[in-house]
Amino acid sequence: MREYFVYIAASPSRTIYIGVTNNLERRMYEHKRKLFKGFTAKYGVDRLVHMEEFANIDDAIAREKELKGWRRARKVALIEEENPRWYDLSHSWFQ
Repeated sequence: MREYFVYIAASPSRTIYIGVTNNLERRMYEHKRKLFKGFTAKYGVDRLVHMEEFANIDDAIAREKELKGWRRARKVALIEEENPRWYDLSHSWFQ
């Protein structure tokens, strides 16, 4: 069974990015190393602050689109519901 993840990554100044991937560890490694030019590299978005797991890619993509449609305050509330200090959930993966 495949796993898919919708995730929210943030910069130290709390700029946020929402994405979907089938390999969250690899994707966070790419963000941390700025392997792809673009929004996350430009703004230093490399801290995993929220994640949701799905068994079906269509469900994951639908959730990603739903979250992207939310106002910022609602996204912040979602993050802070389980991660009030915006701790990097992937911190220990790369030591």
